[in-house]
Amino acid sequence: MCGRINLRTPAAAWTQTFLPLWSEDEVAAKAAEYETGPRYNIAPTQNVSCIRAGEDPRRQWVMLRWGLVPPWADDLAIGNRMINARSETAHEKPSFKKAFASRRCLIPADGYYEWMKTPDGKQPYLIERSDGGVLALAGLWERNRKISGDDRAIETFTILTTAANDTTRSIHDRMPVILDVEGQAAWLDADLDDPSSLGDLMRPAPDDLLTAFPVSKIVNSPRNDVPECVERIEPPEDPPKQGDLF
Repeated sequence: MCGRINLRTPAAAWTQTFLPLWSEDEVAAKAAEYETGPRYNIAPTQNVSCIRAGEDPRRQWVMLRWGLVPPWADDLAIGNRMINARSETAHEKPSFKKAFASRRCLIPADGYYEWMKTPDGKQPYLIERSDGGVLALAGLWERNRKISGDDRAIETFTILTTAANDTTRSIHDRMPVILDVEGQAAWLDADLDDPSSLGDLMRPAPDDLLTAFPVSKIVNSPRNDVPECVERIEPPEDPPKQGDLF
């Protein structure tokens, strides 16, 4: 599961890896058009910066709605159930298989949130790169022309997930697919459409790539898009054993 992310790094920095053929002026113009700024608590149904292949070697930077809506759907709400897709089966599912073959994207993120079940309820954790870099999450995107009724396209995306690695497994048994630089290039390669080859990219991230720490429960509400969402808090204490109560 990956139901919340953040992107605090300025576009001028993260685009150096994701958009290597773009000039500084082009990045600045697009950042101004999209009114980008630090995002601490990005939630499904919101518009998110995504990178996809273009018609030339230059990649595209687009804003896509989080929650994939298939081309045949006539209700935008279906996307609320498609914020994630299991990487092991996405190439077989009717809602995802065409996108898996030809409409793949990257989602830049400084980190993602996951919730651990505890005796006191679910505790949010922020999971991010140990070196402070930006993650490249693997996604699929789609275009729907039915819902608007006037042939205007609605473009949406989903984040692919895989089995958790040792760093995150105690928090949740799934994690987003995170791609290294070579994997990013392969994922956006329009000539690569073989499920078995693409499936080799759908593996858990190396254990030493990530770090995880508890954060405030204010992140539970998407209305809270503030720096406090990413601040480390003291780990929740284990509840006292029955014998310690007396």
